[in-house]
Amino acid sequence: MNIARRSFPHYPRLIALAIGLVCAGLAWADDYGDVNGLIRSGRAADAIARADQYLAAKPRDPQMKFLRGVALTEAGRTAEAIAAFTALNAEYPELPEPYNNLAVIYAGQAQFDKARAALETAVRANPSYAVAHENLGDVYAKLAALEYARAQQLDPANGAVPQKLTLIRQLFPAAARPAPATPATSAR
Repeated sequence: MNIARRSFPHYPRLIALAIGLVCAGLAWADDYGDVNGLIRSGRAADAIARADQYLAAKPRDPQMKFLRGVALTEAGRTAEAIAAFTALNAEYPELPEPYNNLAVIYAGQAQFDKARAALETAVRANPSYAVAHENLGDVYAKLAALEYARAQQLDPANGAVPQKLTLIRQLFPAAARPAPATPATSAR
């Protein structure tokens, strides 16, 4: 599954933020790049500190809150990352990326129903968000693999079930295991 690390699309509630960023100059844009660079270089703790410093001055900035959540995920601070993305979802429900990232964490914990619900919300928020659609397909495959395995246990004589399970495992070699909660190295 993929954790999105790209900028948010332009939504009505974020237009004022974009105008503010332009008016503030390139200094703020450098902060996003700096935090993103720290995350990519494996310095999640430094990225969190930098994001916290930025958010002390601009506490309602959704993009920096998002980057902080990604850094928390990278740092293995899962409970805090869940709290960060959940708060971002509550404050900006029209943004699909935090739902996607929350789903990746849930999938990594084998909480596939929660992951599915988060991804379905991401897709409703932005029907053209391809990463969420792909991740939703992965979650459905994981759920299908679990159900086929359960069916195989209940009815070992059913010859169709092992074939279906084998096909899913060939498509998704780790279909029965949780997806890693680490972000992709490139934004999609």
